[in-house]
Amino acid sequence: MTPVADRGLLRQLVMASRPLSWVNTAYPFAAAYLMSTREVDARLVVGTVFFLIPYNLLMYGINDVFDHESDLRNPRKGGVEGALLDPRVHRATVLSAALLPVPFVLWLLAVGSPAAAAVLAVSLFAVVAYSAPRLRFKERPVLDSMTSSTHFVSPALYGFVLAGAGIGRSAWLVLAAFFLWGVASQAFGAVQDIAADRAGGIASIATVLGAARTVRFSIVAWVAAGALLLATAWPGPLAAVLVLPYIALAWPFRSVGEEQADRAHRGWQQFLAANYGVGFLVTMLLIWVALRG
Repeated sequence: MTPVADRGLLRQLVMASRPLSWVNTAYPFAAAYLMSTREVDARLVVGTVFFLIPYNLLMYGINDVFDHESDLRNPRKGGVEGALLDPRVHRATVLSAALLPVPFVLWLLAVGSPAAAAVLAVSLFAVVAYSAPRLRFKERPVLDSMTSSTHFVSPALYGFVLAGAGIGRSAWLVLAAFFLWGVASQAFGAVQDIAADRAGGIASIATVLGAARTVRFSIVAWVAAGALLLATAWPGPLAAVLVLPYIALAWPFRSVGEEQADRAHRGWQQFLAANYGVGFLVTMLLIWVALRG
């Protein structure tokens, strides 16, 4: 697939920010902050907007620019699963991705504690390090999955710390389970890209472990995430069943061969859809917890 040269810059920037994934970073922050403070204030609004769009443009915009050559070989790029940018907007994309977050970050640093600033710094470093030249954590097997998971867990941790609330045992277990969920999800998503990554000379957890072993690794990580949730305070253990849809989606690919690794794309598409259903159930559970509190 070739880039569509006549797309406007704004449209390409929106595509690069992955609108389908905006909620995946904004929701964890907003949920953690709101559950801690039980109030809607400027920090909640600004932080949610930051993690909704600028954060995602920084994360995915850099990725789409520096992964352009390998993305050209990837048939799933050029739509909701990843933009295929016109090379003529690469410089504008990097500048926009770097500059748009600045006013949000400066404001959040001004209203937050040093601990909150440290969490935010780690979060932003992970976002840049994943795709930026020289660092390229996405090409360091296992670290690629851990860094990708940090992209989604760190907004939640930041929400807790920005709120100034103590993080109890159950909250830490939830964060750990969320981290394992993220590791499993990134690894499973990498399976479908094995052929494109190898053609582009990109290493990943999937290119090193192989298709079948990576899928099994993901299943084990999802099981471990569910086990951690069982140890949380009631009604937290109910969330443990929410890993089952992901295990069920990955299970048919547990023995997939290297030549058929791209078949996992079907499972990945179902995974993206499942996220919205699971997110709804998580919201219902959080409302229940809030009402009980």
